[in-house]
Amino acid sequence: MTNDKQVNIIQVPFGLGSGRPGTETGPDSMMQAGLLRQLRKTANIISCENKVRSPRPSAGNGIDSSTKHLPEVLEMSTHVARHVSQAVGSGAVPVVLGGDHSVTIGVLAGLTANFRNMGVIYFDAHAGLSTEDTSPTGHWNGMPLAVALGRTRLQLNDIAEQAIAVNKENVVLIGVRDVEPAERELLLAEGIACFTMHEIDRMGIENVIKKALDIAGNGTDGIHVSFDADCLDPLEAPGVGMPVPGGLTYREAHFACELLAESSKITSIDMVEVNSVLDESRRTARLAVGLIASLLGKRII
Repeated sequence: MTNDKQVNIIQVPFGLGSGRPGTETGPDSMMQAGLLRQLRKTANIISCENKVRSPRPSAGNGIDSSTKHLPEVLEMSTHVARHVSQAVGSGAVPVVLGGDHSVTIGVLAGLTANFRNMGVIYFDAHAGLSTEDTSPTGHWNGMPLAVALGRTRLQLNDIAEQAIAVNKENVVLIGVRDVEPAERELLLAEGIACFTMHEIDRMGIENVIKKALDIAGNGTDGIHVSFDADCLDPLEAPGVGMPVPGGLTYREAHFACELLAESSKITSIDMVEVNSVLDESRRTARLAVGLIASLLGKRII
């Protein structure tokens, strides 16, 4: 990340893409945990703050009854895509605070409407590659990458007219340790880069990030970092919607974000799945805030 970048903070208090209440409180929790104070310690300028109005749950699920709250996800995603597109158009770095991981659908719609070759580094305990037909729950927070890759009936250009699917060759998953059978088949069949916790243990986080940057940055206009707080170990981050033991440690996560910032290739960020209802004295929110600051170039010295 280069110095003196303008940053647009976009809060998305949306939790209907998840089956567990609380992620809708994530943006406020991160703001209360001192996000603005931390970002002022970086060389970036906070040029704009926006909050997306979240739709109320409707009685039905719309045309596709195999998923939950599709109309609301569509409405939210359209608003998010517009805010992200406006940030990009003004030359700012969009920093999107979720909300559950379905928020990323709107983020990537807004980004790909402006950048034709977008790389994505996706930190998550889960693969995000379920579809309307394979999802065991019907919740959209398990489908963001599948939507981004054009694998679902919902397409990014249903959300933003000029949006296009992300190239699978420029997508990298990091921290994965809970994968559905259909997701595993898709990962293997399509050759999508996936560094599970096994690879991180074996290779070390520095080598994983170097390889991720090579893959996501190969011929792309920039790299979007989507950071699901449940990629962190629950001992470090208890306040997440879908905790899975054995995740990234505090220092692994910060070191990863510091390395990404040093690359100067990160053009946008979303931080999702912080659940203040399940958090302990805002531990998770404070860690999430620190990781955003690291991604934006905050250093120890």
